[in-house]
Parts: sequence; C-alpha cells; structure tokens
Amino acid sequence: MKLAIVGAGVGGLTLALELHDAGIDCEIYEAAPQLRPVGVGINVLPHATKILARLGLEAELAAVGVTTRESAFFNRFGQFIYREPAGRFAGYEHPQFSIHRGDLHGVLLSAVTGRLGPQRLHLDHACTTAVEDENGVTLAFRSTSADAALPPARADIVVACDGIHSRLRKQLHPDEGPPVYSGVNMWRGTAVHPPFLTGATMTRAGWLATGKLVAYPVRDNVDGAGNQLVNWVAEIETPRHADRDWNRQGQLADFIGAFEDWHFDWLDVPALIRSSAEILEYPMVDQDPVDHWTRGRLTLLGDAAHPMVPRGSNGAGQAILDARALRDALAGSADPAAALRAYEAARLPATAGVVLANRAAPPDAILREVWQRTGDRPFTRIEDVIDVSELRGISERYKEVAGFSPEALEGP
Repeated sequence: MKLAIVGAGVGGLTLALELHDAGIDCEIYEAAPQLRPVGVGINVLPHATKILARLGLEAELAAVGVTTRESAFFNRFGQFIYREPAGRFAGYEHPQFSIHRGDLHGVLLSAVTGRLGPQRLHLDHACTTAVEDENGVTLAFRSTSADAALPPARADIVVACDGIHSRLRKQLHPDEGPPVYSGVNMWRGTAVHPPFLTGATMTRAGWLATGKLVAYPVRDNVDGAGNQLVNWVAEIETPRHADRDWNRQGQLADFIGAFEDWHFDWLDVPALIRSSAEILEYPMVDQDPVDHWTRGRLTLLGDAAHPMVPRGSNGAGQAILDARALRDALAGSADPAAALRAYEAARLPATAGVVLANRAAPPDAILREVWQRTGDRPFTRIEDVIDVSELRGISERYKEVAGFSPEALEGP
C-alpha cells in the first residue's frame, strides 16, 4: 500500500511519521516551494503530546517549547478569576507544551526527513485534482513557483492535509458554503518579555465584547538574559473581517485602543503588544461540519477536514489525533476504502463536536460568565460572583468534548 499525503503541515508530517512507524509507504507533496517557520504560538495538549511522545518526539518538543504549568483566567481589570494546573502538573501522563508553530513544525520536519529521507518530500507541488480508478488514484500537480504543470503521481490512497483552502475538500464538497464568521476578529504577535506569573502560564483575560487577551510564553531564555518569547492574541467583537489568511499583516491602530488601560501588576499589556516585531490578523471563522470526508480512496485530515475557530488550543491537536486514528485504521485493514471509512467513523463525529463546542462553550466561556454576572465591572471577591465548582465544570466539560479529559487518556 502506498499513500500520497497532500500537504506538509503539522497534520501531514505527523501522518507521515505514523505511517513510517507502521511500515506503510508514503510520499508527501507540498505546494510551498520552501518550508519556512510561519505563524505564532500554539498549544499542544496532553492528548496530542501522548501521540507525539509515542513517535519519540517529546524530548525535542520540550527543548524548543515551554512546558505549560497552568491555565489562569482574569477579567480586564487584571483581577484573578480561576486557575487550574496543566499537563503533568494536573496529573496527566504527558505534558502540555506552549510552542511556536514554526518550532513544532521544525521538529516534525526534521523527524520526517531523517526517518523517511528527504526524497519523500516533494516541494513546489500544488495538487489540483485526484482522480480515482479501479487500481488507485492519479494526482495532478502544478508548480507553485513556475505556474506550470508537473508530472502526475500514482497512489493507492490520497490523504488531503492541505489546510483551510483545501482543493481536495472542494473536490468532495463543490457546493459547500462560505466560512462561518463568529463575529470576532483576532490579532496575534510575539514579543520578547520577562517571565510573568509562573513563567509557564497560559493566560486568558477580559471578554470579547470589550477585548479579550490570550498570552503565554513559547520559548525560554531567548536572549541569554532570562527573557522569554511571549505569544499574545487579542480578540474583539467586530462586524468587519477579511478573508482567511494566516499570514495577513495586522494594524496596531485597529485594536490597541481596547487594551490601552490594561496595566496590571503582573503584565503591562499595551507595552507587550507594542514591543512585537510583527502583528498578524485573522478572522475567527470555521466551517459547518460536513457529512463525509471520504470518497473511495480519498480522505481529508486536519484543517482540510474540520476547519475550526482557533479557540481552545485544539486545531493542531485534532490533526495529530486524526493522523494516529488513520494509521490505526490502515494498519488494521487490507482494504483501503474500508480503512478510510473506519477512520472517518472514528474521527468525523468527534471533531464535529469540537467545532461546535468552540462556537458555544470553549474554555474561555469562564470569562463570559464572569463578564455577564459582574456587568463588566470589578468585583470584591470572585466567590461572590460565581462558585469555583461552576468554573471547574465549564473547563471539564470542554476537556471531555475535545478528548483530553483524564478519563479519556487512561486508555491506549
């Protein structure tokens, strides 16, 4: 059996490592002429770290990322609401990592080229169509750099890992509607900054109506003086948004006003934002879950299968879970089409649940509850606003839906 993986992002590279580990042959085709570190920070939650650890990558991730100690929630006045331990500090077998996406991608890429060989990765190959016949699938390609046709390739199975703008998803769902905008726009960046709180805290503050901030470190001691590279995300409700583009440049003036008075004793938010070398802008959009990912010998994985609002630290994690599930399905069946159907049955309902939970009840719903109950005003005691057990319940329910509750990770 030979697979063609379309896309060399986090999902595609993880799948290549899983297939290699299972003794299944694969080739990877990537549209970009060069692979370079793009994006900003992401979190790898314990369910995804468990899979990457099985692939022998935990030490490499720990060396380039930050092992997250806790999640902490505050209002826009800097008042503490709730905290809970994360990863191993919460009793999980595996850690949670806060990491620059480029560093995570670099670890995966190094492992793929080292284990499979660099010849398995074909850059500058944009897949335009996949046509199935009784013996396999023929893929057509164009050079991204030269805008010229390239020789076709053959495979027994094709897995589309080509992201939110997936051409192969459009091939399966040509009449799909446009992305669903949540009404929230986000701006992101990274800045060199002294450690704050524990130095390994994933921090959420404020609420979307007046401005919400997520901030956490993704690299330690980046300058030899103990400073960290801190990832921040600013989110604000707004009717205006542009098309999806992870690399769109953002403008400070469009959002900084919401955070100008966020001077806390543990973090000066406007100073952090202003010290960033680059600001990126992205609309908080997703797609309605589709009823199938698979047709014959073609299936979808990661953002190509389930584009979700980037909330709850689950985009990359769900792609990693997809890769493991597909490897298990392929290793357990000699019939390619049956294996893809089994993979879809295992993962489509689970990821649809995450997409819908990210819309309605993500972990930052904790902030929404406090914002509503206080009328967006400071409080004297958080216990007079909401009981800690209710806050814990919001967090635990999301973990169950997303598949990283302690109970869900006890099994294989």
